[in-house]
Amino acid sequence: MTQEFSNFGRQLAGGSGIEELMDDLGHALATGGPDICMLGGGQPAHIPEVNALWRRRMEEILAEPGVMERTLANYDPPRGNPKFIAAVASLFRREFGWQLGPEHIAVTAGGQTAFFFLFNLLAGEMPDGRRKKILLPLVPEYIGYANQGSCGDLFRAVPPKIEKTGPHEFKYRVDFDALAVTDDIAAICVSRPTNPTGNVLTDEEIARLSDLAKAHGIPLIIDNAYGAPFPNIIFTEAKPVWDDHIILTLSLSKIGLPGTRTGIVVANPKIAAAVASMSAVVGLANPNIGQSIALPLMESGEILQLANETVRPFYIEKSRQAREFVAESFGEDFDYYIHRSEGALFLWLWFPGLPITSRELYERLKKRGVLIISGHYFFFGHDDESWQHRHECLRMTFTMDESVVRRGVAIIGEEVRRAHEEAAVTV
Repeated sequence: MTQEFSNFGRQLAGGSGIEELMDDLGHALATGGPDICMLGGGQPAHIPEVNALWRRRMEEILAEPGVMERTLANYDPPRGNPKFIAAVASLFRREFGWQLGPEHIAVTAGGQTAFFFLFNLLAGEMPDGRRKKILLPLVPEYIGYANQGSCGDLFRAVPPKIEKTGPHEFKYRVDFDALAVTDDIAAICVSRPTNPTGNVLTDEEIARLSDLAKAHGIPLIIDNAYGAPFPNIIFTEAKPVWDDHIILTLSLSKIGLPGTRTGIVVANPKIAAAVASMSAVVGLANPNIGQSIALPLMESGEILQLANETVRPFYIEKSRQAREFVAESFGEDFDYYIHRSEGALFLWLWFPGLPITSRELYERLKKRGVLIISGHYFFFGHDDESWQHRHECLRMTFTMDESVVRRGVAIIGEEVRRAHEEAAVTV
């Protein structure tokens, strides 16, 4: 039988960078031996203090009569557990003075699902036949967005300004001179910290993007999967912001609960209600367990303490350590830069003049048991394949054990060095 797929089916089932990433991650974590260096996924670290908190919460859920039964054996409303979304709204009002209530909140089955809903709600083919797009004011941007359009490509991206900030350090900045909001733009979207680079857009950059969106009557979507106020994996100053035209997405994944698949959308009531409706159509209701675990932490504000006093310092040290390993292993044998590490779980490595593509480097590393992500996947929405920079970068995570990260970085250095040596011989 020859099975024909719809355009929608081809878009989602035709293979993607995010599928490759998650397939490598899942197999490595499930079956990989001690020699696998899993530096490619967004798997958060198993922080002992955080895991101890989840264990305590599970024991409390089991001990309190009726709570386990309600958590595992009941459907929640499509918008989310009423106590949970009320606690989230209350936390934001109390801590940041944001004028919002439960009607501004919707829970989704993870942040990835939230973006599938939001992008297809706002962009794509419109009732009058127009096609609208999501504007990415800075690429590289999160690999998981790329294939989410239900009717084809949804994105228009603007290359960044590249600023060298140290001997082996650089930073991407939004090129506002090249940023044009045309009539076919449905929303502006950024991740903060940016996945894959660890770039944290400054408060000034966010304010300018917010003003630009507001002036054009469109939303600014801020992906806060790694950001403030939780999990707050930010190593620099960054003020949490929200307004009626801003859509803020958060998640319980990077605070340490990726398996619960709990995303949170903060938006104006019309958009929040639409997201809830989409949850009902696609999945009836959302997973209960993450909301149940996190509920008292939201009510008390303990989730902010956990983020600020445990999670954030842990990753600051992991970042420092990973950059130290890079300096030790790479030396001065070839040209390289690390994007300034301002947050998230990754180092973004740039090898100017790399004689092979980042995709080929990925394949070579995979054969040696080192799993990273080729940087070319993160430059979607910008079609200039001749821009060499997009083929000279890779993303590596630093969340694994120290020995794994050190060994993986050493092998990356060996393979980049070998590529240069081979190129020199052929010349």
